[in-house]
Amino acid sequence: MKRLAAALAIALTGLPAGAQGQPPAGPRLILVGDSTMAPRSGYGNALCARLQQVACLNLARGGRSSRSYRAEGLWNTVLTLLNERGPGDVRQKTLVLIQFGHNDQPGKPGRSTDLATEFGPNLAGYVNDVKAAGAEVVLVTPLTRRSFKGGELDNDLRPWAEATLRVGAELGVPVLDLNASSSEAVRALGQPAADTLAEAPPRFDRTHLGPKGAALFSQLVMDGLLKLKPELATARTLDP
Repeated sequence: MKRLAAALAIALTGLPAGAQGQPPAGPRLILVGDSTMAPRSGYGNALCARLQQVACLNLARGGRSSRSYRAEGLWNTVLTLLNERGPGDVRQKTLVLIQFGHNDQPGKPGRSTDLATEFGPNLAGYVNDVKAAGAEVVLVTPLTRRSFKGGELDNDLRPWAEATLRVGAELGVPVLDLNASSSEAVRALGQPAADTLAEAPPRFDRTHLGPKGAALFSQLVMDGLLKLKPELATARTLDP
């Protein structure tokens, strides 16, 4: 219970202004993923700010992979929320966005997964859990890193994006290809401009996001969501 309370306290920082303490009526959006979606280092809170009439809970956490998010018990928090019942014993309509890949790559003990044999089944496990709870799910391919080599963007996460797309096709769930749209945007910017999307020094890197990056990529996610889930258009705010 302490873990759940702490997670919710942090997640509520991702609610639209004025929503803390009394989440808005209507659907609920839960974000699950790594640091590129998480509060302070990712686009998740900026995405929540683009929505109104939605209780948006950012449960993404830095350093997590499709393996460690479940192994550390963080997924249990999500399942508890999915199985809660609202007034009249009716579950609140919930959409879960799931994005992994960065920490599934090789070289991260306790987090890395085998792309051919583990990553896809891990994602499938999350999808099946969400479906069993009566909620909806959208898989999100991993946000690109922003490093150029020889003038070309080094999108080393594309294999994980392709694996995510395959899981979506196999299980019949929508996939938002953020890897493709973010890669296109970063290529158009070039290295110097792409570097302005990072966290401010001394924490500069080409993976995590500052305010400018969070604004850009949350808009890409919002645009993708509206194509996959047009009903969210009534929950959108034009001035995040």
